[in-house]
Amino acid sequence: MTTKHVDHVTGVETTGHEWDGIRELNKPLPRWWVWTFYATIIWSIGYWVAYPAWPTLVGYTKGVLGYSQRATVTEEVATARAAQGSRREALASTPLDQIKANPDLLRFAMAGGGAAFGTNCAPCHGRSAQGFVGYPNLNDDDWLWGGKIDEIYKTIQYGVRSGHKQAQDSQMPKYGIDKLLDDKQIDDTAEYVLSLTGKATNTAAAERGKKIFAEQCVSCHAEDGKGKADLGAPNLTDAIWLYGGEKPAIVESIRTGRGGVMPAWQGRLDAVTLKALAVYVHSLGGGR
Repeated sequence: MTTKHVDHVTGVETTGHEWDGIRELNKPLPRWWVWTFYATIIWSIGYWVAYPAWPTLVGYTKGVLGYSQRATVTEEVATARAAQGSRREALASTPLDQIKANPDLLRFAMAGGGAAFGTNCAPCHGRSAQGFVGYPNLNDDDWLWGGKIDEIYKTIQYGVRSGHKQAQDSQMPKYGIDKLLDDKQIDDTAEYVLSLTGKATNTAAAERGKKIFAEQCVSCHAEDGKGKADLGAPNLTDAIWLYGGEKPAIVESIRTGRGGVMPAWQGRLDAVTLKALAVYVHSLGGGR
């Protein structure tokens, strides 16, 4: 008969297992813990029976209660929209430029537009619409495609270079990639662009770049460098830069043409939400 070992410190019998001189105590779990564990097992079995739980080859087990989270959410959304019915109808029928004249309707549009912006636009433009490198700041008054409310609405609807047939779709040439200009010409042009904001460091290079700018860039950016909104060509004379205003960033813009893309939201968001979103963006502080 094997003699059981009892730990002399705790007075508890050991299991007989030993690792590096350390013996395992044979101390059962508290009964309340064991019964709680058994209760959770019973609860899980009941949950599997009552609610959707197990995937199958053609779907999933529906559960005896027939509960569906998707159906619940759909019902809640329908209820919310029904409660907003009259205001949604008013927003849908009111021209964009007249919404601000109705304080109640404006509040409704701002609330809906703000929520839609947080869900759909903030990942690129930031929670405060401050933008990032390559993603425009929507709080200033610098707009590539125009800052009037109807222009903002069009950009939201159809996107920029999104593939939609009505998208804002001009494209800056890839002067370096397509060998339209050599590296020295690109560098000179960058110096001239810097001179438009008083940042050029090489006067001779800027003068050479001015001639290249007149030949290659004026058609979109205009002779004064202030750009053309109908072509999405940015103003090069202010301190606002989508990809950065330092020389390396400007050189890269000339070399590659950049060509950022914004998705078309028509078809992804309903017409009322699109109008609310346009009102919200226009009200951020930069809308004209």
